[in-house]
Order: sequence, then structure tokens, then C-alpha cells
Amino acid sequence: MYVSMKEMLWHASVNHYAVPAPNCPDFNMVKAALSAAEKEQSAVIIDLSPRQIHFNATPEAFAPMVKALAEPLNVPVALNLDHGAEFEDICRCIKAGFTSVMCDASSLPFEENIRRVQQVVAFAHAHGASVEAELGHVGQAADGDGRSDDMYTKVDMAVEFVERTGCDALAVAIGTAHGKYPADYVPRLDFGRLAEIKSALGEDYPLVLHGGSGAGDENFKRAVEGGINKINLWTDYSAAFVSAIRDYLAENERPDYLFVSTNAEEKGAEWLARYMRLFGSAGRYQFGEGKMEETD
Repeated sequence: MYVSMKEMLWHASVNHYAVPAPNCPDFNMVKAALSAAEKEQSAVIIDLSPRQIHFNATPEAFAPMVKALAEPLNVPVALNLDHGAEFEDICRCIKAGFTSVMCDASSLPFEENIRRVQQVVAFAHAHGASVEAELGHVGQAADGDGRSDDMYTKVDMAVEFVERTGCDALAVAIGTAHGKYPADYVPRLDFGRLAEIKSALGEDYPLVLHGGSGAGDENFKRAVEGGINKINLWTDYSAAFVSAIRDYLAENERPDYLFVSTNAEEKGAEWLARYMRLFGSAGRYQFGEGKMEETD
């Protein structure tokens, strides 16, 4: 099923689990994510950033591809623009068929962030798409970002932000960062702040964790318990594909690209399936008498 992210994350929020959102800039990564979702009976969100669109895909080509792959499945699949910054680019993705978009104006002043998200929400909701926004700052792991609470989401500002923008999900900054962390470094997340934000916004309001790669299993578990309902994964998901390709090439003197790519798909799906189980999204969509039934 090809669906909006709003209802998917509402279900995750009220049932206390998180949906994985791997960035999938090509056909093989999309197929791997959908294969894992179908096997694990899990929802999945396909993220695609503006940078990845620039290098690998146009919205007008990508959205129909994901929709065609998702519609025959009996699990919900959303296609989300990740870290959309320019209004024109966001509108282009909505018109192309993305079911959700992120308006990321988190680096701008509070009032300007609100103004831009309000603008996107009005357009997206009119076209049946949902909107994710970000408050606080999730920086770059290699730069040591995410270690200062100056960057963290403030509870009172989160309440005002959601009320004034009407965004459907909020990405919060509680200590994670984008990219690959230095060796042996595991981020220390502010779970107390997360609990306060969740309580203030309501138990049925979805929260998002960016910079998920490298956060560690225990952090993931506690984040989901604390109210996170979408976890973005790119760096480690990408690394799983790169590792699979390297292993295959090392073991085969005359590699065939068809087998290189399908082997990477299988390994990528296995990697993602583990996180579906860890986040609690596995087994949430079960089947009986030809129709999907959502489990509680």
C-alpha cells in the first residue's frame, strides 16, 4: 500500500513503536526496504533527500517507481522528502506523488521556521500529503555536533511550534547527529527531555529521530519507549550495501552486476529487518481473509 505518513505514524505513536525510514536513492535500496517490510509485516518510510535527488533521481521518475512497487504489498509504504529546504522543491515532490515531505527550516530563527512550515503545510495538506518539520538542531557527527544541549529542542517551543504550524510529525534534537560518529563514540541522549516533549505534545503525536545511524541498540530502545515513532537511517544502511558489494567482489573473480546488485539487496533487507524488530514495527500488520488487519 502506498500511503501518507500521517496515519502510519499515528498508529506507531498510539501503539508505542517506531517505523524505520531508510534513505533509498536507487531502485535496489527501495526494493530491499520493501522486501524487509513485507517479510517482517512492518510499515516502512522511504526517505529521499534533495542531495540524493540531485545525484540519482528526479521526483517525477522516483515517485511512480516507489508507488508501483508499494501498491501490490499488504504493508503500508510512505515516500518522504527528507530535509526539504526550498519551497519550490518541496512542491515539486508533492506534485510528483510523494506522500509526505519534510520542511527543514531548523537552522533559521524560530519565527521564520514557523512561517516556512506553515506555507508547506497549507500546500501539502491541500494535496493529501503529510508534513514533517524539525525544531532544534541535529548536526553532523564528525563535527561533534549533538553533544551540546544548546542545540536541543525546547519543550515550550515545541508545543507552540506544533500548534501554530499544524505539522503532522516533529523531528526533535535530543543528542543524535547525522553521519558517522568517531570510533567507539556512542551518543548520550537526553531521554528526560524526550519524555517531556512527548507528554507536552500528547501521547498520540509522532516524534522523529534523525541521525539514527550509530546511535546504538540501547539508545534506540529507550528512544522508542520514550515516544520516538520514526527513525531515520542512511549512513549505516548505505554501509550495509557497500559492505555486501565489497564482499561479493572479493569472492568472485568475474562478477556479474545482476548478482552484485541482488546480493546487496538481500544483505540490505536483512540489515533493515533487524531494525524493524528492534524498533517494534515488525508484525504490526497481519493478514486474514484477504485483507490487512492492524495489530494493537
